[in-house]
Amino acid sequence: MDFELDDDPARIQNDAVWRWLSTEAYWGRWRTRADLDAQIAGAWRVVGVYRTDTGEQVGFARAVSDGVAFAYLADVYVLDAHRGHGLGKALVRRMIDEGPGSHFRWTLFTGDAHGLYAGFGFVEPDATAMVRPAAPQLR
Repeated sequence: MDFELDDDPARIQNDAVWRWLSTEAYWGRWRTRADLDAQIAGAWRVVGVYRTDTGEQVGFARAVSDGVAFAYLADVYVLDAHRGHGLGKALVRRMIDEGPGSHFRWTLFTGDAHGLYAGFGFVEPDATAMVRPAAPQLR
């Protein structure tokens, strides 16, 4: 099976992204579909992974950025059935190393993929980093 990576926002299949993030992602199941659509529409950059034979979207990543020096990587996933083929690495590489933000300071939050991101130079925060946790969502 062959795959294609593409950063064309018009190609993102919001239904496919919603299906995975709303059921599988531990980090963002609180979002509504409207929230996710707004996040995708407002993203600085998106990258999708697609099967070349069917066009099915099997992976996704989005970034928020000031477009000059800083970017935040979010919502990175590859469907379980397509893991183990290097697609996660290819997706992150396309987003951070092969795009317009290759020289940026990148940040992200993850609870389970530290090994993947360490391979791209991500490290524990240094003394210059601070984080304000999110306030509880009232819905």
